[in-house]
Amino acid sequence: MKRALITGVTGQDGSYLAELLLNKGYEVHGLIRRSSTFNTSRIEHLYTDPHDVGSRFKLHYGDITDGVGISNLLRELEPNEIYNLAAQSHVQVSFAMPDFTAQVDAVGTIRILEAIRASKIQTKFYQASTSEQFGSTPPPQTEESIFAPRSPYAAAKLYSYWVVRNYREAYGLHMTNGILFNHESPRRGETFVTRKITMAAAKIKLGLQTKLYLGNLDAVRDWGYAPEYVESMWRMLQEEESGDYVIATGVGATVGQFCDAAFSSLGLDYRDYVVVDDRYVRPTEVDALIGDASKAEKCLGWKARTHWEELAKIMVEADLAKVSIPPKP
Repeated sequence: MKRALITGVTGQDGSYLAELLLNKGYEVHGLIRRSSTFNTSRIEHLYTDPHDVGSRFKLHYGDITDGVGISNLLRELEPNEIYNLAAQSHVQVSFAMPDFTAQVDAVGTIRILEAIRASKIQTKFYQASTSEQFGSTPPPQTEESIFAPRSPYAAAKLYSYWVVRNYREAYGLHMTNGILFNHESPRRGETFVTRKITMAAAKIKLGLQTKLYLGNLDAVRDWGYAPEYVESMWRMLQEEESGDYVIATGVGATVGQFCDAAFSSLGLDYRDYVVVDDRYVRPTEVDALIGDASKAEKCLGWKARTHWEELAKIMVEADLAKVSIPPKP
């Protein structure tokens, strides 16, 4: 039985990846941060009693900013595969918390890499890179495109990208960067623009909200479906040789077009409800991100099946069902 460790297991991607690996017969270990309240809603359906000897899904308290803790956990588990999905992943927040973002998204990664190297375990490592690393480089962006990050988040992620490549080349370790373009789902956090849009559309339809405040409506993004994207992560680590892969649909749309798709699916005109608010405009904007995933299709046999219009409808339907449920007394 293969054993995998997922950092960021409570996030959107972590929960979908845990599902995928469990369905493939893995023993899955997830890293979660200790707090006074639980943040495990996305993985509650996977959780089993830790006293059950047959359980294949296990959680461990820890944090990627704690190098000693990570080293001890790797020595204990000796996982066959490690997926580093933990991050401060909100671009706008990275401008307000640049130091924290760097500690988690950049330094956190090298702590894991050093733990792998020092413990001498035989494992394959996946690093969650991001299309934001391309920044101002015009689309379509490929594995060979120039990186030009435009936020503290992107800069921190770019450090991790390069240090993964360095450890791969310096120590002969199986380490792969997945450069994933925007990928969404009903499990996306409600502060991210796509989920903010679909949740607002559902609430406005039901009379629970009147306006939606957004930033730049002209920014172009390549939005895909998260469950499909986590499959690409797994495929990368099944390869004999490690490498770097762009994962994208190849189809772009503006934030305004995503709004239109979401609201029109409910018979609404987004222009009647959306208000542009400068507080949501980034200090340095990324105009257009559209990926070319030809390498992934050729080498991994992976290709996106769900594009942004269908994705918007999937998310709106899920949010409409969610907000229609009466609150508990």
